[in-house]
Amino acid sequence: MRKLFFSESACKETKLHSAPHSWLPLERGKLSKFSGHAAGGSSVESLMKMPEPAVLPHFKPADYVDILAQIHEELESCPPDEKSCLYLLQFQVFRGLGEAKLSRRSLQSAWEKASTIHEKLIFGAWLKYEKKGEEAISDLLSSCGKCSQEFRLLDFVSQVSSTGSYDMSYDEESDEFRGSAVVHFRIRDDMIACDRRKLAALSTPLYAMLNGGFRESYLEVIDMSRNGISPIGMRAISKFSLSGRLPYLSADAILEMLDFANKFCCKGLKDACERKLASFVSSRQDAIDFMECALELGCSILAASCLQVLLNELPECLNDEQVVRIFSSANKQQRLTIVGNASFSLYCLLSEVSMSTNPTSDVSVSFLEKLVESASDSRQKQLALHQLACTKFLRKDYAEAERLFNAAFSAGHHYSVVGLARLASLRGNKHFALKLLDSVMSSRWPLGWMYQERALYLDGDSKLENLNKATELDPTLTYPYMFRAASLMKRQSVEAALMEINRILGFKLVLECLELRFCCYLALEDYRAALCDVQAILTLAPEYRMIGGRVAAKQLRMLVLENVEQWTAADCWMQLYDRWSSVDDIGSLSVIYQMLESDTAKGVLYFRQSLLLLSRLNCPEAATRSLQLAREHAASDHERLVYEGWILYDTGHCEEGLQKAEASITIQRSFEAFFLKAYALADSSLDPSTSATVVSLLEDALRCPSDRLRKGQALNNLGSVYVDCGKLDLAAECYINALKIGHTRAHQGLARVHFLRNNRTSAYDEMTKLIEKARNNASAYEKRSEYCDRELTKADLQMVTKLDPLRVYPYRYRAAVLMDNHKEKEAIAELTKAIAFKADLNLLHLRAAFHEHIGDISSALRDCRAALSVDPNHQEMLELHHRVNSQEP
Repeated sequence: MRKLFFSESACKETKLHSAPHSWLPLERGKLSKFSGHAAGGSSVESLMKMPEPAVLPHFKPADYVDILAQIHEELESCPPDEKSCLYLLQFQVFRGLGEAKLSRRSLQSAWEKASTIHEKLIFGAWLKYEKKGEEAISDLLSSCGKCSQEFRLLDFVSQVSSTGSYDMSYDEESDEFRGSAVVHFRIRDDMIACDRRKLAALSTPLYAMLNGGFRESYLEVIDMSRNGISPIGMRAISKFSLSGRLPYLSADAILEMLDFANKFCCKGLKDACERKLASFVSSRQDAIDFMECALELGCSILAASCLQVLLNELPECLNDEQVVRIFSSANKQQRLTIVGNASFSLYCLLSEVSMSTNPTSDVSVSFLEKLVESASDSRQKQLALHQLACTKFLRKDYAEAERLFNAAFSAGHHYSVVGLARLASLRGNKHFALKLLDSVMSSRWPLGWMYQERALYLDGDSKLENLNKATELDPTLTYPYMFRAASLMKRQSVEAALMEINRILGFKLVLECLELRFCCYLALEDYRAALCDVQAILTLAPEYRMIGGRVAAKQLRMLVLENVEQWTAADCWMQLYDRWSSVDDIGSLSVIYQMLESDTAKGVLYFRQSLLLLSRLNCPEAATRSLQLAREHAASDHERLVYEGWILYDTGHCEEGLQKAEASITIQRSFEAFFLKAYALADSSLDPSTSATVVSLLEDALRCPSDRLRKGQALNNLGSVYVDCGKLDLAAECYINALKIGHTRAHQGLARVHFLRNNRTSAYDEMTKLIEKARNNASAYEKRSEYCDRELTKADLQMVTKLDPLRVYPYRYRAAVLMDNHKEKEAIAELTKAIAFKADLNLLHLRAAFHEHIGDISSALRDCRAALSVDPNHQEMLELHHRVNSQEP
């Protein structure tokens, strides 16, 4: 088999548990080995150049729990007009923690709690931007008779209270007008008759002119030829003075009237003209043109209408220089016109969009500078200064970056010390970089990122010691694993490098780590495994580029593909069965990618892909993309309806998902339609009688044609329903039948049946079988821990933490054991260790209970508030918060 080499041209190519006492509730839960060409691995080393971890442009408080608690406390007592800004700050905290779902929910709350039209526009546009690619969901909801509110343009003009047609009132009987009751205005050759009293009532200046000490108060004809108003416009003003309503006119005529209203301070007329003009704004160019007028005349309603159209076109509109100029050149008064008091929120959104496209662009800089100007409190300043500093750093404007990082750090943003340390290192002063980091670490409980950063300025064993400490404190940091693996590769310890990189890929799917493992497999000449990883990468990111961005992943795949034996369609299905059964999720993903290149029914394959991405690999965005592709490639209407149902169900629209399933069944009875209906019904109904319906639906599904992968899942689900109903014999039969057709996870259900029959030994043995078969088996170890004595339980849960440190139950169990043994400090420290890198409700809840138990009420209250930021509606957490809050002095 010929080797792979990358030429220069190629590189240039563009719980159910016996828990400790009462602390825990019961749970359920072109490269080669280079032989003859690259002795000593120097070519591998060229691929192993590890870039330093990025200085993240996020709000990363040293103690996120404290900040979340502060925000929650402020939300409890602040006036309504401050809530959206607090939810925006909460969004930034969760964004910095990498908690996508929580940050999205905070953004939704900011939109829901918006107290002004401007905030509603900004957060609605932000939600739409965050949900880019999900517009199909809005269409599907519409087909079910339901609207997705945040995707709709607001009819905000009707929601803004009018200033009224007349700004001054007068008593017609007591007021005496000096001139005639009718006054004529001459505009060139036209004469327009107006009711003097009605016209004078439009504003104080007009009243003074027509009934004051001015000459015009005695005239019956007043020349208005030089006031920029046309005869048409003046007649419309006259009609407005009589009726309080504008006639139908062109935009140009209304602009004339608006100018007149502005000159003569006619608030009612100006308001009416703004509202009318707002209805003319329908395109980007309209918005640009009218925004200029709105800013010149201070028309906030018109400006808001223009703002809505522009924000609705994010991110594309930021490619328009005219749009960028509007936002980047607006002074304080103009920003007040455009967005009221929501300037900080607006520039948060604009800078976020611009930085995601090009963080070093002039546009990003200009928006971030406006963000700094708009920041009104310490926390806003920390975020704005740090983000601008990151952009300046990337642009190599080091002097300005240092000033900004210093300002952010002085304002309280400890993470900005990373930027200061990098700058010191660039100047060749690694000693000062270490001194900066040591000063931060000595002032508080050290965090993983601090040791990771410190390691950058050390060598040899000291560097590895710091990276190991970083992993101990925060196992989610990817750089330490990649550095250790790359170092092992350089020393020709490829197998050890694979073990290291597999540590993180076992619980966190990171493209860069898959790329590094791809290189390891190439060095071992294991091209089949290398192909598996590059196909997984392309599933997650079809346009991904490797080798420092020099080579498209698609090109590397083609080169590797030439060195593996080609599979037939039958081979692919057999491989998929084997990998699915062995819980090899990345392997399954890769096989499906390969199958999609053939003429096989693509809808079914994209659907399988979505199941892996969502339920196994926790990649919701990629899963949604796959489901939408399944919908596009559906072979029939009834199949398309099933995929639409899953799209709706997965995005929280369970009732509408059920409707789609029922519509599909009406057309044709199919396995997937019955399965979807059973799944959605079981999830949405708390009525015990629903179980019988779910059983019937799953039995209907099993009578329909399908492959053994899906039938195994249906049997497994049916077994779970039987267990919940206490029908253990039927449940066992389902699980055994599922195992016969290769559904490995059925061992878990069968173990539960053994346990409920008081046979813990058989339950333990059943879970051991799953552990032996499953490639990803952290959850199996966790479940097995439910069926053994305390020492074996501790050993299993220790293995869980080793395999997947993001699983929180082991930390809670160990903490509860320590608490039972009256080791309160150690128990709290065990929870604190996990909370440092994972914002989890259950961890915070338990730590709050521990704090309450030892009488540390202020710490208990802080954890309660932070936990309620994670889940504001958690009933037990609300009760604990109420109890603790009542104890605070």
